[in-house]
Amino acid sequence: LNGSQPRRIKLIAPNINLSLDHSDGSMLSDDNLDTPDEIDINVDDLDTPDEADSFEYTGQEEQTATNVAFQEESESIPEYTAEEEREDNRLWRTVVIGEQEQRIDMKVIEPYKKVISHGGYYGDGLNAIIVFAACFLPDSSRTDYNYVMENLFLYVISTLELMVAEDYMIVYLNGATPRRRMPGLGWMKKCYQMIDRRLRKNLKSFIIVHPSWFIRTILAVTRPFISSKFSSKIQYVNTLAELREMIPMEYIHIPDSI
Repeated sequence: LNGSQPRRIKLIAPNINLSLDHSDGSMLSDDNLDTPDEIDINVDDLDTPDEADSFEYTGQEEQTATNVAFQEESESIPEYTAEEEREDNRLWRTVVIGEQEQRIDMKVIEPYKKVISHGGYYGDGLNAIIVFAACFLPDSSRTDYNYVMENLFLYVISTLELMVAEDYMIVYLNGATPRRRMPGLGWMKKCYQMIDRRLRKNLKSFIIVHPSWFIRTILAVTRPFISSKFSSKIQYVNTLAELREMIPMEYIHIPDSI
């Protein structure tokens, strides 16, 4: 180890015999158990790194740059403000139907909320007129049609419970509704079954305006399977003039298409 530049020492390993006997050349031989003189190194003569020397890891700079970039990216993400949180909460409505809590996706049904509306009152007391305009239903060609109808179903049922205080009637506007927008029989049956018992009892009349042959056929086929009380509440009205003779129309919104 003389000189200013340290030299590397080449250590010569002894020949190793992997046999486990005590014969010459074996690992268990007495000759091989002694430390050879050639590898006797004076540790004091070895150069050791000074405390001032730095051991720089080549990936340290890259890691530091990555951390800085990630920090900058994190700082660039906008905060979730209270106003945005309130807006998101308005996109969902929590209702209780049949003693079960349900959530309604209000954003997806926004274009179809006109399907149900309050049409004022009739007779004495708070006898509500509930208007159901089928022309505002979604088109069955939508890829998410079932999802929309499921949420719209929850909206209709929950809204009906809010609108009705005492007795009520439903005016079903069937005009200007193409076949692809008409609700399926299963959907209408589910609506009726999910209505609270009080609402089913307080329903006094179900008026179908501009009934199509499809509606008449469906009701004729299902008549044996529905209660006679409900069947007796169904009325067909062919014109708006005929409807005006039956109920007050001043607060009923009739779509322009109808």
